[in-house]
Amino acid sequence: EVQLVESGGGLVRAGESLKLSCVGSGFSDDGYAIGWLRQAPGKEREGVSCVSRSGGTTYYADSVKGRFTISSDNAKNTVYLQMNSLKPEDTAEYYCAWGPSSFCGRHWYLARPGRGQGTQVTVSS
Repeated sequence: EVQLVESGGGLVRAGESLKLSCVGSGFSDDGYAIGWLRQAPGKEREGVSCVSRSGGTTYYADSVKGRFTISSDNAKNTVYLQMNSLKPEDTAEYYCAWGPSSFCGRHWYLARPGRGQGTQVTVSS
């Protein structure tokens, strides 16, 4: 069973930075991608960013391009999301998620969240 544990959210001011971490385990093969979804109250789930296990594929939603950077440390089974220049509209619950590598793109919103509760990111203006 795949397990994902995310951490690193918090309350920051606009323009500041946060770094999210996700530790994954239980994958049966290497044909997967890990990344992040987010959902704000009253809004649809959004696929924020993902990276394939091989590192050959990355994806960023247009809303975060140039501000967020995803990286992975396969030795630690950990994926990071460095979020810079945060904006109030980035406020949401962020969930680590996984799916087939082929999902790592505009379909990332279909990825499967881990069973954790997510991590809240709140950006004040």
